[in-house]
Amino acid sequence: MKISGFSMVKNATKLYYPIKASIMSILPIVDEFVVAVGDCDEDDSTRKEIESIGSEKVRIIDTKWDLKKYPNGTENAHQTDIAREACSGDWLFYLQADEVVHEKYLNTIKNRCEQLLDDKQTEGLLFKYVHFWGDYDHYHVAHGWYPKEIRIVRNDPDIHSWESAQSFRRIPGFNYVNYRQQKGTYKLKVAMADAYIYHYGWVRPPSYMQNKKKALDTIHKGAERVEEIYKNEKDEFDYGPLRLAMKFNGDHPAAMKEWIGLFNWSDSLRTGGPIPDSRPRFKHEKLKYRIVTFLEQKVLRGGMIGGFRNYELLKR
Repeated sequence: MKISGFSMVKNATKLYYPIKASIMSILPIVDEFVVAVGDCDEDDSTRKEIESIGSEKVRIIDTKWDLKKYPNGTENAHQTDIAREACSGDWLFYLQADEVVHEKYLNTIKNRCEQLLDDKQTEGLLFKYVHFWGDYDHYHVAHGWYPKEIRIVRNDPDIHSWESAQSFRRIPGFNYVNYRQQKGTYKLKVAMADAYIYHYGWVRPPSYMQNKKKALDTIHKGAERVEEIYKNEKDEFDYGPLRLAMKFNGDHPAAMKEWIGLFNWSDSLRTGGPIPDSRPRFKHEKLKYRIVTFLEQKVLRGGMIGGFRNYELLKR
């Protein structure tokens, strides 16, 4: 059995993505790690950051992004597909540049891949998520934050990244352009991986968080629309009162130790206080979403109310 890791990234250092930690977190169980590195800005050092890992397993593919051909976030999926198709493993382990795996799950993940290798009905593995918010001590368990997602898929030419690269679908005869197509696409049949993905996409210094948010909105909405949206926005992102998030009492992946050591924005965060009126409220700050979250967690024991599931879960 062979496992390939893969990812895509652009301007990781400029936008504060822990890409090095992400790759290193699963290197022990993959035979190769392919990463598509976009045409980064001159003041970004993403390629050097990845090269500093110093592993022969890591292979970089240099790419160029085309937001006109791939609008509305689909360039993310296109770049993901470029890396995916360069993989040679039986199983393909996808991590986004802000996702990290704790080493305590590595043996479990590898064993699940071995266990299901010959079970051709299983097209992928589903992971649970921990979504960190603001710092490394708070995370979200709230309606609107996806609790599970596909992160390992079979090496099958009909399986593609989908929409803005959050997930995957089977798309026979795909044209490699319309990554948001619905017709002719099929949800993957997946089994639980019995492991978590640690998502650090919302843990950045406030200025970096605002810049990352702008960059992501540019990919989805275009530069002109983003200029209009942010013309009255502050230069620093406001995380709001952290009391509305859950307290994290566990430990972080070893690969994140150096990155977490850079944390220096505690003075910009606050635990309590009012929700600011200077910006629209986040979903977890709105009463109706907090009520739904309470029902999901306390009554349905983690079940989702009206949530979208981009997979068919098998009992394996």
